[in-house]
Amino acid sequence: MSEEAATIEVSAEIKTMGDQLVELTLKQAKELSDYLKDEHGIEAAAGGGVIMAAGGGPGDAGEAAEQTEFDVVLTSFGEKKLNVVKEVKNITGQSLMDSKKLVEGVPATIKEGVDKAEAEEIKGKLEEAGGAVELE
Repeated sequence: MSEEAATIEVSAEIKTMGDQLVELTLKQAKELSDYLKDEHGIEAAAGGGVIMAAGGGPGDAGEAAEQTEFDVVLTSFGEKKLNVVKEVKNITGQSLMDSKKLVEGVPATIKEGVDKAEAEEIKGKLEEAGGAVELE
């Protein structure tokens, strides 16, 4: 059977698409998965996430499991919306009005691609202000 796999002809377009899929980050793979599910009703089979996480080749699977970049997502502003808005303004550097719109649009990504220490710090500040936060 492996001899058959070696003789299959693949178009250049499919090769390019395959190469692009292999190079996806975990975040991009999740976005692609969500898009395919929402727009086309296609869901990954059990174990599909493991295949996508393995990505680079032998030895890379362990490294892929260790997440190094996080998105800080505000899931609720709680009962102290004004405090949360002020904290979001301080964190993002946006205007008060833009920060208010961001907070009112929960779930909202406050910061993307930050290291774990910074993500935990931001999470702590937002939770102290009264918000609920998830790290993705």
